Amino acid sequence: MGRIIHMKINDTKYEVDVEPNQTLVEVLRDQLGLTGTKVGCGEGDCGSCTVIMDGKPVTSCLVLAVEANGRNIVTIEGLETGQGLHPLQQAFVDKGAIQCGFCIPGMILSAKGLLDQKPDPDISEIRRAISGNLCRCTGYQKIVEAIQYTSKKRNA
Repeated sequence: MGRIIHMKINDTKYEVDVEPNQTLVEVLRDQLGLTGTKVGCGEGDCGSCTVIMDGKPVTSCLVLAVEANGRNIVTIEGLETGQGLHPLQQAFVDKGAIQCGFCIPGMILSAKGLLDQKPDPDISEIRRAISGNLCRCTGYQKIVEAIQYTSKKRNA
């Protein structure tokens, strides 16, 4: 037996029929076609499914869709504007922080959550903010550099 929920995702209002046990990542990908949010472990350990909900990064595989009722959500698709990539997305490209790309949407949204709260974080704060995001391709250094670069550019 489904339930209708209302969410604002990437500045668009949605009304969605969800099941009680359905996760937010399932709704985003399967019902709304927002496939930039990746499914990795399904247990909240890898960070691939990270989205921003009411200004804070969350692992959407652990959020029941019914818990997102009335919430404001940003996915990776919501960062790009008519003027191009979000500065974090561009920094990841420019600094060579993207390899296979699977972890990148969650990594970028975790970084955005950090920079929205703390515009000039130090390296340890950056590493802590992305510590819930696993990447199998890199040693994280280029990712940290891309986040640092974005911070410095925004504060210049």
